[in-house]
Amino acid sequence: MRIPTTSTIQSIAALAVLLAASLAASPSRAVFIGNSQGGADFPAGAISFADEVVAYAPFIQNNEPTPANMNSAKMLGVPDYVSGGACSNPATCTFASLGVGGSATLRFVDNVLTGSGTPDNDLWVFEVGPDVEDTFVEISGDGASWFALGKVFGSTAAIDIDQFGFGTASSFRYVRLTDDPNADDQAGSSVGADIDAVGAISTRFVPEPGTLPLAVAALLAAQFRRRARATATVQ
Repeated sequence: MRIPTTSTIQSIAALAVLLAASLAASPSRAVFIGNSQGGADFPAGAISFADEVVAYAPFIQNNEPTPANMNSAKMLGVPDYVSGGACSNPATCTFASLGVGGSATLRFVDNVLTGSGTPDNDLWVFEVGPDVEDTFVEISGDGASWFALGKVFGSTAAIDIDQFGFGTASSFRYVRLTDDPNADDQAGSSVGADIDAVGAISTRFVPEPGTLPLAVAALLAAQFRRRARATATVQ
């Protein structure tokens, strides 16, 4: 077995540091992202938006909201609601309804929500439609311990999480939205808060747990292969 030289180990360590730095970096160019009801500048662009539905528990009463309004995947990614857009089936609807008192938990996979260290808004909830429906908002780093941020009051609305004691070192992957049953019309095909998207204005790119070690392992393997080929050529 060939023992790696000191220079090889140093090279690998340097490459690993560079890889970690590149994975942790966030884009810095602000991009305005929104729908027909408004939006905001997102410094990290499309990566800022929730990627996964962890839980979806709409409250269904008298067959409302209708199935066309309950495709939970429509809450993910960038907002795309167009005012007056009909929801004749789940494929054409651009949002998902929570029903009266229903809830949804969304997760950021490749980034985390952070504070900004300023009074600027950090989290944006795109609640859409002609009816203004209030939504309670909670955030969590691990999906187990939750912090309440009060509620947003319908339409596109933002929250400054710094005012709750968080900052740039804070890290949250989960957002839970719960419709306020006392602030709704109690009937309709899309009854309850209608969620188009959830975006982290203040965010850091953070790979899935376990991704960085795998990437470094692949980097190490490639480095050793290059060294082995170079040694074989010399011999």
